[in-house]
Amino acid sequence: MRTREEIETQFSTTESLKGIRDYVLIGIGGAGMSGIARILAHQGYSVRGTDAQDSHVIAGLRAVGIDVMIGHQSIADLTEKSAVVVSDAIDLATSPEVASARASGALLVRRSQVLGWVLRDYRVIAITGSHGKTTTTTLTGMALEAAGFDPTVIVGAEVRDYGGSVRIGSSDWAVVEACEAYDTLRDINPAHVLLTNLEHEHVDFHPTFGALIETVVMMCDRLPSEGRLFFTSDDPGARVVAEATVAKSVPVELSEELPVLSLPGEHNRANASLARRVATYIGANPESVDAALTACRGAERRQEVRYDAGDLTLIDDYAHHPTEISATLRALRVAYPGRRMVVVFQPHLYSRTEPLIDEFAKTLSAADELIITDIYPARERPLPGVSSVRIAELATVPTTYIPSRHLLPRVVNRMVQVGDLVVTMGAGNISEFPSAFLAERQRQLGRFIAVFGGGDSAEREVSRLSALSVADSLQKQGYLTRVIDPTERLLTGDGFSDLIGSNRPDLVFLCLHGTHAEDGAVQGLLDLLHIPYTGSSLAVSVVAMNKEKTKTVLASNGIDVPCGRILKKGEGANELRELEGERFVVKPNRQGSTVGLSFVESRASLPHALDRAFAYDDEALVEEWVEGTEISVPVLGDEVLPAVEIVPASGRYDFSSKYLPGATDEICPARLDETTTRRAQALALKCHQALGCEGLTRTDMIVHGDRIVVLEINTLPGMTPTSLVPRAAREHGWSFDTLVKRVAEEAILRAR
Repeated sequence: MRTREEIETQFSTTESLKGIRDYVLIGIGGAGMSGIARILAHQGYSVRGTDAQDSHVIAGLRAVGIDVMIGHQSIADLTEKSAVVVSDAIDLATSPEVASARASGALLVRRSQVLGWVLRDYRVIAITGSHGKTTTTTLTGMALEAAGFDPTVIVGAEVRDYGGSVRIGSSDWAVVEACEAYDTLRDINPAHVLLTNLEHEHVDFHPTFGALIETVVMMCDRLPSEGRLFFTSDDPGARVVAEATVAKSVPVELSEELPVLSLPGEHNRANASLARRVATYIGANPESVDAALTACRGAERRQEVRYDAGDLTLIDDYAHHPTEISATLRALRVAYPGRRMVVVFQPHLYSRTEPLIDEFAKTLSAADELIITDIYPARERPLPGVSSVRIAELATVPTTYIPSRHLLPRVVNRMVQVGDLVVTMGAGNISEFPSAFLAERQRQLGRFIAVFGGGDSAEREVSRLSALSVADSLQKQGYLTRVIDPTERLLTGDGFSDLIGSNRPDLVFLCLHGTHAEDGAVQGLLDLLHIPYTGSSLAVSVVAMNKEKTKTVLASNGIDVPCGRILKKGEGANELRELEGERFVVKPNRQGSTVGLSFVESRASLPHALDRAFAYDDEALVEEWVEGTEISVPVLGDEVLPAVEIVPASGRYDFSSKYLPGATDEICPARLDETTTRRAQALALKCHQALGCEGLTRTDMIVHGDRIVVLEINTLPGMTPTSLVPRAAREHGWSFDTLVKRVAEEAILRAR
C-alpha cells in the first residue's frame, strides 16, 4: 500500500495531466480501475491496460474497445504524452509498467488523481466513511437516476444493476465512492459529502484516529459555500468530523419515512437514510427516490446471494472489519431465521488485523461454525505474532483454521449440512471462494482416478506397464482415468495443473515402484496437493522402503527376520567378520523388485556384490542366505489373499526371474500344508499392521521347516500381467478388474 513518502515523491501532480491523451492503467481488471478506464474512454482519451489475469471485467472492457494485455509487462511505446495509472495495490519497486513509465518520461499517477481529473467539471457527491461506502454510493446513484438527474456514478465494486462499477450519465452530477485510505480524498473536490461513519481504520497510513479525522476534514473543508456535509448523527466519529470542519453539516437520523428495502439490516437502513436525505435535498422527488431505494439490489459482495436452494444458501460479503461483520451477521440472522450459520472469513492485511484480533474473535463468534483462513497480505510483509490462528484460538464457537484458502472449497464442502447458511467474508481474494465452492459441490465423487506410472527408479518400465494395465482396467469399469508420469511433469516443467481445483482426480492410483515411489517421496507430493492415494502414508513408506528399519520394527514385534549387517558406501567385506558362513544375499537397502540383488556363494564374491548394490544406493544390506520355499502373501486392508509360491527356473529370484515371462513358476496356492499356510497368512497381516501399512501390500517370506522368515514388505506391489498379487487375487476369486476396483475403492473409503 502507499506510504506518505511515495505519494509526495513518486507521483506526478494532477495538474500535469493537462494535455495527456494516452492512459495506461495497471491492474485494470479491478472494479475501481475498470470504472476509471470506461470514463476516460467515454471522454475521448486513448485507454489501455494490463492485468495479471483475465476476467469477465476485462472481457467487458474489450467489448467497448479498450485493449488489455494479460500479464504485467514492460510497455515499449510510452511517451511524455502518456500517463501510467496505478492503484494503491501496485508495488512501484517491482512493476515493469512503472519502470517503463520512468524510462520513457511518461507521467506516473495514482488512480485517485485520475478520478479527480475526470470529475473536475462535475458536481460531485462524494461518499466516504469507514463502512457502507459502496452500498450508499449505489443507493444514492440509483435514487438520483430514478428522479431524472441522470448522474454519472462511480462505485468501488461491480453493481448488478449497472453491469459494472460505473454508470455514465449525461448531466453534470456525479456520485462517487471516496475512500479515506492513503490520502485519496485530497484528489476529490466535492459539491456535497456523505459521511456514513468513521472508525480508526487504515492504521498503517493513519497511525492515530486524529490523523484519519484530519484526512476527512481536509476534504470537507474544500466544500463550496453551498455545499453540505451529510453525516450519520448517531455515529461518534462522524460527529467529530462535523464539529471539526468549517463546512455546514446536516445530521441525518434513521428515516422513519424509508420504504422496505431489498437489502436487509439496520446498517443498510442507515445507508439508505443518507442517500434519501441528500437526494431530496438537491431536489429529487421523494416518491421516485423511495421506489429506487426499494428496488436497489446493491453491489457485488454486499450480502450477495451466490446460491440459494433447499439444501444450501451461500452469501458473499465484503465485510472485513468487526463493525461490518457484526452488522452483516445481525442482518442475516433476521433475514434467514433458524438457519445454522457457517462463516468463512479471511482477514485483510496484517496491519489491519493486529489491533483487532480480540474484536474479530468476539464478533465472528456470532456464527454457529467458524472457518478462518490465512491473512490476505496484499503488499504487506508479515508482522511478528499476527496470524489468523490467534483469532481461531480466541473464538468461542467451533472453529477450524485452514492455512491455505485454496483448500477452503473442499473443507467447507465436507463440513456443511443440509439447510446451512454459508457466509463468506473478507476484502481479499476470498472473493474467489464462492465459485470454487459451488464447483466443488458439483463434482461427481469417486469416478475420476489418475494413475501414476513411470518415475525415475530402476523399475521405470515395470511401473509404466503396471500403470497402463490398471488404467485399462479402470476405464473398462467406467472410471475416468489419466495416466501421469510425475517425473516427466516435474522435470519438463509441465506441473500438475490438472491435480488442483474442482477438476482434480478423486484418487491417485500409485503404480510407481522403487525409489521416489515406495519410499514416501511421491506420497509427500500428493500430501502437499491434498489428493488421496492408494497404498501407505508417507511415514510408513519411508520405513517400509528401508529394509534395515523394516527388520528392526518386525523384530521388535517378535517376527523372524534374516540376520544381517548394513554397510555404507566406502565400507567393504572386511566389516562383515561377525557374520558366519560363506553364503549371503546382498541388496541395496532402499530399492525394490530385486534391483541390485546378488546371491553370494563365497566371501570372495562379496566385493563385486557390494559394488552392484552400491550402484543403486549408498547403503547395502548383507544378510544370511535363508534357503527354503519362497512365498509371497498379499494383504488388502485387513483381508489376506492366498500365498504364492515362487519357483525361479534359475533357482534364484532376481530381476530377470521376476519379470521375464516363463522365467519363474508362480504356484498358487503355495504347496504348503494347511497349518503353515495359515501361519504365513497370519504373519503377513501381522507385518502389515506392525508397520502401520494401508491399502495393498505383499510380504515376501522363506519357509524352512518350521521356520518362516520375513524378507521384506512391498507397499506398492507390481500390477503387471506377471505380478504376484494378480495371481493371488485370481486364486482368491477376484479377476484383475475386481482387484483393481477393490484397491481403488478401499483408498477412496479411507480418504472419506
